[in-house]
Amino acid sequence: MTFMQQLRQRWDASGSLVCVGLDPEPAKFPRRFAGDADAVFGFCRDIVDATAEFACAFKPQIAHFAALGAEDALERLVAHIHSVHPGVPVILDAKRGDIGSTAQRYAAEAFDRYAADAVTANPYLGGDSLQPFLERADRGVVVLCRTSNPGGADLQDLAVQRDGDTGPARPLYQHVAETAAREWNGHGNVALVVGATWPEQLREVRAIVGDMPLLVPGVGAQGGDAEAVVRNARAADGTGLMVSSSRAILYASAGDDYAEAAARAARALRDTLDAARRD
Repeated sequence: MTFMQQLRQRWDASGSLVCVGLDPEPAKFPRRFAGDADAVFGFCRDIVDATAEFACAFKPQIAHFAALGAEDALERLVAHIHSVHPGVPVILDAKRGDIGSTAQRYAAEAFDRYAADAVTANPYLGGDSLQPFLERADRGVVVLCRTSNPGGADLQDLAVQRDGDTGPARPLYQHVAETAAREWNGHGNVALVVGATWPEQLREVRAIVGDMPLLVPGVGAQGGDAEAVVRNARAADGTGLMVSSSRAILYASAGDDYAEAAARAARALRDTLDAARRD
């Protein structure tokens, strides 16, 4: 089953647009994990098991594991998700972008080593840098378009007019969205990252790409408005979104009820998003 098929089935089965981000920071773990050599895996596994019923996807952030020397924990975590929660897709948040044989190795890392169902990718080097990911038709490629950080405007908002265009210049992120939809999506396996902190841009991107899935970070700790995301960016059938929340779910409690608190936070976000798409 392809990433897109999994995602659509998961939207239907769970009734959820919530993507649970997995960004382990041991300093924020409950005290029970102090001195546990396998704390990263143990904590993330518990969060996954507690929130799976409320999630349309999981999104482990590779740097949070690699910085801790916990790549083995990441491999085992993805395997755990596939084994215990089959059908919930895993998006490796790696933001890869390079050319030639290096891009090929990054694709192998994401899809073969970690067995991710999709990976985030940076399009700045152009279509050939994405090709090794795109040609894996069964896997998803989630392309950065308009990111949630304020500094994204430095480049992504630049007014650009491509050769041959007759209309006015448009922001670079709109060109990325259009190129992703028209040129890079030959296998139907492309999604876009658009931050929750930019609701107007979400609306613009949705108008450009139709029902292409959008991964939307920035809800919760970064201040994005969940209801505004749904109003501006839902697809025609009310789905089309993976609204990512990490810290607000992972660290909902520092006590022994950390897993139950994470489940409550994930359920609350699911319900908020569901109410918004029914308005």
